[in-house]
Amino acid sequence: MSKIILRDALPEDAAALLAIYKPYVEQTAISFECEAPSTEAFETRIRTISAKYPYLAAEADGRVVGYAYAHEFGEREAYKLTAELSVYVERSERRGGIGRMLYEELERRLKADGYHSMIAVITAPQTEEDPYSSLDSQKFHARMGFVKAGHLHQCGFKFGRWYDVVHMEKLI
Repeated sequence: MSKIILRDALPEDAAALLAIYKPYVEQTAISFECEAPSTEAFETRIRTISAKYPYLAAEADGRVVGYAYAHEFGEREAYKLTAELSVYVERSERRGGIGRMLYEELERRLKADGYHSMIAVITAPQTEEDPYSSLDSQKFHARMGFVKAGHLHQCGFKFGRWYDVVHMEKLI
């Protein structure tokens, strides 16, 4: 594996990040978006989120292979020291440690900025044989020190089926 370099994501990375994200939208229930955003919309997301939270890109040989970011968990003031996290890794690069590297750097930055907790909102399949979702994300978050904090039943509908959502948390 090539050396992975982590850096701040830039609006100019939107096309590369969108190329990673789009298959998750179109082929999985990992994202509850049903249509991939435009490159321009993705640029706006990067600008808006990175103005307040860390938004990272992982590069291998000058090519973006993953990204992760923190964002607002709840709109009320009392949530201001809690951040929700998202991570996406190019599917051919999964299970190579990139997600772990991105999350560790997010945690380091959030802790330095005074955040108290991190939340992951994860799609949970109804069955283990679901073609659009798996338990992989829950297992990843558990390895990263997150614990299950809640389970919402049949709250997302995509690909003609219902999905549960699991909340996992980590105090930092």
